[in-house]
Amino acid sequence: MNKRIQIITGHYGSGKTEFAVNLALHLARQGEETALADLDIVNPYFRSYEQADRLEAAGVRVIVTSCGGAADIPALNPAVLSIFEDRSLRGVLDIGGDPIGARVLARFAPKLATEDFDLLFVLNANRPETNTVDRALDYLQGIEAECRQRVTGIVNNTHLCSQTTPEEILKGAALASALSERTGLPIVCHGVHRRFLPQLEGSLAEPLFPMELYMKKPWEINREEEEFIWQES
Repeated sequence: MNKRIQIITGHYGSGKTEFAVNLALHLARQGEETALADLDIVNPYFRSYEQADRLEAAGVRVIVTSCGGAADIPALNPAVLSIFEDRSLRGVLDIGGDPIGARVLARFAPKLATEDFDLLFVLNANRPETNTVDRALDYLQGIEAECRQRVTGIVNNTHLCSQTTPEEILKGAALASALSERTGLPIVCHGVHRRFLPQLEGSLAEPLFPMELYMKKPWEINREEEEFIWQES
């Protein structure tokens, strides 16, 4: 993931936004001047702009759609162009999680034609729509058709939220490998929560990308708060 711009896509529930947020934070912590653009103008829930405070505190510039992301309005912030024009920036673009959502990328085709970028397909083997090679390939090709760009790499981000196990990640790695063989696309990395790194180190040929869970559902946050209060009492 050394190219200047990283475009993140994948099915809803794949964890693409979680991956995008973690990637932007990783780049900023490496000393890169980083901007994250939330271009998901279809889904108003679980979007990367929700982590704006955390991202900006780490030095990441956050660009959201019209109305600051507070309304589901299909309009783009012109500030997105700064990612293409300011070549000192490392850009992370979080685009919609289905072929229709990926269509927004077609608007930037002239800019992308002269740009060094990756279009990464985030794969979760536990999503029914992408749990086989044929289904994942259909979904990947649908995204390519709408955004008028070719996917350049696969990210295995197989998970079951808080119920994830190393075995689930390895299951996803097998699917990603089969999809890689079918398409010729490389597996860029495996998204792995930090707690699983000791168990998975050396078990996969591709790099492990350490992740934290930031995009939590409201009931998960409330449960953590209740557990903390219980432990403190």
